[in-house]
Amino acid sequence: MAADAAEEIRGTAHGTAPVPLSVLDLVTVGAGRTATDALRTSVDIARLAESRGFHRYWVAEHHSMPGVASSSPAVILAHLAAHTERIRLGSGGVMLPNHAPLVIAEQFGTLEAMAPGRIDLGLGRAPGTDGATAAALRRSDRLNEGADDFPQQLAELTRFLDDDFPDGHPYRRIHAVPGPVQATSPGGVQSPHRPPIWLLGSSGFSARLAGMLGLPFAFAHHFSAQNTVPALDLYRETFRPSEVLDAPYALIGVSALATDDEKEARRQVLAAALNMVRLRTGRPGLVPTPEEAEAYDFSPMEREFVDSWNANVVHGTPDEVRTGLDDLQKRTGADELMITANAHGGDVRLRSYELIADAYGLPTPA
Repeated sequence: MAADAAEEIRGTAHGTAPVPLSVLDLVTVGAGRTATDALRTSVDIARLAESRGFHRYWVAEHHSMPGVASSSPAVILAHLAAHTERIRLGSGGVMLPNHAPLVIAEQFGTLEAMAPGRIDLGLGRAPGTDGATAAALRRSDRLNEGADDFPQQLAELTRFLDDDFPDGHPYRRIHAVPGPVQATSPGGVQSPHRPPIWLLGSSGFSARLAGMLGLPFAFAHHFSAQNTVPALDLYRETFRPSEVLDAPYALIGVSALATDDEKEARRQVLAAALNMVRLRTGRPGLVPTPEEAEAYDFSPMEREFVDSWNANVVHGTPDEVRTGLDDLQKRTGADELMITANAHGGDVRLRSYELIADAYGLPTPA
């Protein structure tokens, strides 16, 4: 790992933001919209985020969900790299058990070659989908085996990225290209950068592993809020300094939506919550419109879920969202806030990031 690895991990807070702000993109597809529309919105948001001083832009891996077009993070990141110049780009995350470690090392080595010094490799151990789809991805129905092997898969991936399998290892003569092996070839010159590895989690497993390995940690507060503080405490308690970091560094994913008025924010998050109701009950679809959500007849159990879900979505006017994010950062001690804006329309999501940037006085384009 390059000596400046920690500098590539730690961000800088701008304006009045208490910590660096970043973006998590699920590439959501609304009813009446296409995946093409969603991907164009991703480019627009990435450009806005770069121009306003957001630190990084991550794309999540999900499968078999009509309303989420982020099944191939590496492909999307290559597209975003072509439309941005400075912002860090990464996976939030790639689900390691779904892929061979060598394939991931090759993909992210290629991304690093496209955008040197700007690529993050965030890794998760969940499938990012239902069990049947995970079995199709992995060509196996032994899904627990993949999750249990996560530390071994992580070690293998790290060795491919660093090209440092020991003598006698069966993979000693196998190299991830683009990668360090090119520097050892006659006339070879290799970039000093290697994508930093982040561990992602929604429970204590990855928090403990990230701490023990001295890696940065990203917690999915946006869908596992009750576990946030315990997981971050566990990460900090188990942290051991490494060549990557000399102190813990943790970001949290936060669902937040700012609109010009509070009523509109409530309409938008209701639609996003209905989308989650359908997903959790085995009926995944496109993100419904606010009008459809307002007309929907929620059962008592569904209404209870919606209320619980939206209690962890920071939403409202820009000032209300800023206050909510500030309070969350103080409560968790997060070193970075990664904001995901879930709404039916791409224009609403784009506007939300703009309003949040304004609320914190983030830099404005020249």
